[in-house]
Amino acid sequence: MDRPFKIQLLNQISAAGLKRLPAERYVTGKALADPDAIMVRSQDMHAMAIPASVKAVGRAGAGTNNIPVKALSERGVPVFNAPGANANAVKELVLAGMLMASRNLAPALRFTDALAGTGEEFERQVEDGKKEFAGFELAGHTLGVIGLGRIGCLVADAAIKLGMHVLGYDPEITVDAAWSLPSQVKKAHSIDEVLKGAHFVSLHVPLVAATRGLIGASNIEHMRAGAILLNFSREAIVDEAAVLGALASHRLKSYVCDFPSPQLRGHRQVVALPHLGASTKEAEDNCAAMVADQLRDYLEDGNTRNAVNFPDTAMPREAPYRVAIANANVPNMLGQISTAMARAGLNIHNMLNKSRGEMAYTLVDVDSAVPTAVIDELGAIKGVLAVRYLPVHSQGA
Repeated sequence: MDRPFKIQLLNQISAAGLKRLPAERYVTGKALADPDAIMVRSQDMHAMAIPASVKAVGRAGAGTNNIPVKALSERGVPVFNAPGANANAVKELVLAGMLMASRNLAPALRFTDALAGTGEEFERQVEDGKKEFAGFELAGHTLGVIGLGRIGCLVADAAIKLGMHVLGYDPEITVDAAWSLPSQVKKAHSIDEVLKGAHFVSLHVPLVAATRGLIGASNIEHMRAGAILLNFSREAIVDEAAVLGALASHRLKSYVCDFPSPQLRGHRQVVALPHLGASTKEAEDNCAAMVADQLRDYLEDGNTRNAVNFPDTAMPREAPYRVAIANANVPNMLGQISTAMARAGLNIHNMLNKSRGEMAYTLVDVDSAVPTAVIDELGAIKGVLAVRYLPVHSQGA
């Protein structure tokens, strides 16, 4: 019997997710030699010596900034994540942040914690001090949502149900997101349009080169006076110095984020939470289950769903013998693959080829067993990064 797949766990992974990996076919643990795959949450992998045996990495969350994606791509190793699995948890925290800012809850809590005395004196202090923390209701105000993925859509829908108007902007909105976006959301044509038109602005974009410092000195002054900025995406999407300047000039009423820093600590107009966005049992379970399913689908059948560096591919099994090939996206690769198989007398039953940027990926089902020599020949083709042979029921290949 072939050996089981070995999955190395770099962080504590939800048991609900690990249960998706059948015990008879998978071994999981923190200290495994020659693992087939890695599951990770927050541990930084950039300085880690990733074993050559690793065929895939799964991030039980959305962001992959802690994973050396480029280096893994060069090895033909897909990196999977769990987009949307923590969406409800983040949505609820955004709503909590809006309420904390609009009702001045953080300074109000600090005020009551500092009260002294008892009896009538205590009650007098409460009554005298509460005027300082009068706020406003969400209903009737406008929320600007920048980034209309799964989280952005959920935030928009929840805000509408609370009686708010919603202005949304996302130049790269997917078809699925567009379908799930409430019809009441007014489409904005630029970030500046959102900043000028909203009382609240909530950011829901990934951290890439184009979004680093997305809200900064060049555009934060376009926001309404007294606006509230919420950042539950990534710290570097917002220029912290520009935010502090806007708070000092009262352009911003409050800044609510999930990224505390020494500069923000203790600021009366800042609510900085300790990375709580996905910190719910439900979100951890959902992320782990989603990534476990994706890793299993890849290891057993070569399918790549929600890989951040591979094209999205899924091909049903129509023959018992499958070859999965990751390669540079260059001309004549399919021709060379087909020629190598034809020379070996192999009949191609089905084939799927997709590309994403510089990466291409091919699944080939054939009707008979593929000799080791053919696998070696495919791996020797210039531009091929990784070749995996996946006959049905094979493990650890």
